[in-house]
Amino acid sequence: MLSFVKGELSEIIDDMIIVENNNIGFNIRVPMSLIANIPSIGSEVKIYTYLYVREDEISLYGFLTRDDLNIFKLLITVNGIGPKGALAILSTITPNDLRMAIMASDAKFISSAPGIGTKTAQKLIIELKDKISLSSDIDTYENVTANADTSNVTNETIMALVALGYSNTEATRAVKAVDNRDSLNSEELLKQALKKLF
Repeated sequence: MLSFVKGELSEIIDDMIIVENNNIGFNIRVPMSLIANIPSIGSEVKIYTYLYVREDEISLYGFLTRDDLNIFKLLITVNGIGPKGALAILSTITPNDLRMAIMASDAKFISSAPGIGTKTAQKLIIELKDKISLSSDIDTYENVTANADTSNVTNETIMALVALGYSNTEATRAVKAVDNRDSLNSEELLKQALKKLF
């Protein structure tokens, strides 16, 4: 019904923004990650929206990108995760990190979102694993963790980080962020990856 709202950012109130369009102020609930990346008050913004309607509630949820909106729509199809739970997940986990975690069956990482327990995270993985679209980050993840041509150094470093208590997703992301990782030995790569995690 409402694909997006474009107008002037009037107010930011906790997890809600007000966007003025043609003298109408739209209250839009947003993930906290959006608040950190949104332009200053008075700027023009374009927010992709989802209208949530129930007998006792009508709410507008908003996102900076269609990708965020699409992930939100997928999340609310999971039994036990409503719009507020989906918003909590997207407040702490980026869509690509969420995709990586789902592909890796990394319930520990997903359950780091407030209000999301391990059982809910596992259910999310089961229900969405076949529905998510692969991104370049997922391709990279699969290449790092599953490709037979992947160097032993990379695999050893990821396993070492997991042994230290980091999730598969966190470990892979940290290793992937190290420059010239192919030229480093396991110890050097581990040191550099740990720096990315702090």
